[in-house]
Amino acid sequence: MVVKFLSFLHKTLTQSPKSKPLYVSYFLNHSLSQDQYDPPFSLAKKPKPKNTTKPKETPGPNNDPGLPVKSDLPFDFRYSYSESNPAIEPIGYREPKRFSPFGPGRLDRKWTGTAAPTQLETDMEKIMEERNRVLGDPLTEEEVAELVERYRHSDCSRQINLGKGGVTHNMLDDIHNHWKRAEAVRIKCLGVPTLDMDNVCFHLEDKSGGKVIYRNINILLLYRGRNYGPENRPVIPLMLWKPYAPIYPKLVKNVADGLTFEETKEMRNRGLNSLPLMKLTRNGVYVNVIERVRDAFETEEVVRLDCKHVGMSDCKKIGVKLKDLVPCVPILFKDEQIILWRGRRNQELESSAA
Repeated sequence: MVVKFLSFLHKTLTQSPKSKPLYVSYFLNHSLSQDQYDPPFSLAKKPKPKNTTKPKETPGPNNDPGLPVKSDLPFDFRYSYSESNPAIEPIGYREPKRFSPFGPGRLDRKWTGTAAPTQLETDMEKIMEERNRVLGDPLTEEEVAELVERYRHSDCSRQINLGKGGVTHNMLDDIHNHWKRAEAVRIKCLGVPTLDMDNVCFHLEDKSGGKVIYRNINILLLYRGRNYGPENRPVIPLMLWKPYAPIYPKLVKNVADGLTFEETKEMRNRGLNSLPLMKLTRNGVYVNVIERVRDAFETEEVVRLDCKHVGMSDCKKIGVKLKDLVPCVPILFKDEQIILWRGRRNQELESSAA
């Protein structure tokens, strides 16, 4: 087959000039491909040069000179400062303690499952002196009125929303970021933390070093101080994710303290069949709930709060706060309803009078 093709090619090239174009066109039409991506001869592939350069190393926790982050803040790092109680020890954890929310090797403090305790000895006198120096002289009434008029409106760009998490750790960094360009920051509080606004104000001032100069229901203005310098702001390592909440002891007992099983069952049924004292909404403002419950306990023994659409998790958080602030005894959480019992107050009053 190859010999025939070579003989045909020889005849084609040795023909007379008159008939040569015909044979050449026939040869080109039948031997060469019309596809531009299919050449008649395959080109030899050139060997690729070997890459001798080493790949760039990505910075990690082991080779980054800026890690671990060291912070001089004198308090233990927690996810939420206003919604957690260090006095209550959890009975279990939903994730191992070695999983720090700050990331592996990114913080010089050890995560215990609920907090990252400080390893430095704190001198409260020096800390208070430094805070007083940053705050400077107290603001006059005219200066306070000017700041309030500038930042209290709802369209203020220097605003932070405080939700059911309360005063969180990463919120401190947001506050200092606003303080770079503004003297005060507007904080709008919603949800469970609004039950105890005094607690929210305390932790905002204690953890940030600022001063609350305005408070109206759930709106706060946090002032940075006269001598505040953004270049001297504290180092606040950020949490990379929200840690799982630990497991705490059961809030509602099968038999309430001071009651028998039958009496507890009767109190629960009475509370479920009674009219609700209040209807709470999701992420609402609960500033007046404590006073309403205290006033109701003057005449009623059992009170029901309708928390439909609030969520069972928020219902339990509301019950924990009411237990300490009213005070009262939560005896039932069912179908997003909270049943509160005022406790043995009549017997205590009689015994104290005797």
